[in-house]
Amino acid sequence: MKARIYLPAKTAMQSGRALTRKWRLEYEPAEARFVEPLMGWTGSRDTRGQVRLEFESREAAIAYARKHGIEYEVEMPRLPVQRRRAYADNFSYTRLK
Repeated sequence: MKARIYLPAKTAMQSGRALTRKWRLEYEPAEARFVEPLMGWTGSRDTRGQVRLEFESREAAIAYARKHGIEYEVEMPRLPVQRRRAYADNFSYTRLK
């Protein structure tokens, strides 16, 4: 079973960086989900899909995966570009409206 190691992105609902500093290891689904016929709920027989492990560093997550013989793939984070702007630029005559 393959796992994915990544650094989660911040949520779109807020500007804070909470829960984005720890590396996460999640398993990829081993089998497809199914629709339960009686209630119509989506189900799965794969319980590893519920497991989400957090680590302080990428190296710690990789060491865990190697120690337990887990096949893994590391996704490097794409950091946003920080542009420096002055407050006075908001009131510039050359500002696009």
